[in-house]
Amino acid sequence: ESERGAQPPFGFWDPLGLSADGDVATFKRRRASEIKHGRIAMLAAMGYMTPEITGKFPGYLSPSTGVKYADIPNGLAAISKVPVVGWLQIFAWTAVCELWEDQVPGTPGHEGEFCFKAFKVTSDAPETRETKLASELANGRLAMMAIIGLFFQDGLTGSAY
Repeated sequence: ESERGAQPPFGFWDPLGLSADGDVATFKRRRASEIKHGRIAMLAAMGYMTPEITGKFPGYLSPSTGVKYADIPNGLAAISKVPVVGWLQIFAWTAVCELWEDQVPGTPGHEGEFCFKAFKVTSDAPETRETKLASELANGRLAMMAIIGLFFQDGLTGSAY
């Protein structure tokens, strides 16, 4: 009940009993994964909505194939429109981000503290830092549900909104 992320009304919520065995190393690994997936989901949810709200970049996504940013639809329909080289760039950047920081137990990366400043929660006051980290967990959990909801809505209706 005292772990970060235990918030009202559920407290420490573990409906599948994954932490019932009390294995601290496994819990910490899962928590680091939860933080990472939450951050990815927050970026994904914003990336899903932002082009619809603010518009798309001008110019070409792929000048050699004549694909403009405006030609790429929002949502799941974009998967088939992005050129293969674009997907390779996305996967390469993901690999760089994943391999950049050492994530073995006992390192900041294992605890979810990655070197990218945009993702780093900083504060001198321990209580402020703890509040921000708990908020990040809660927002990450919400974002994971949001992006799954957006995927389902788009997949069922064919519309991102």
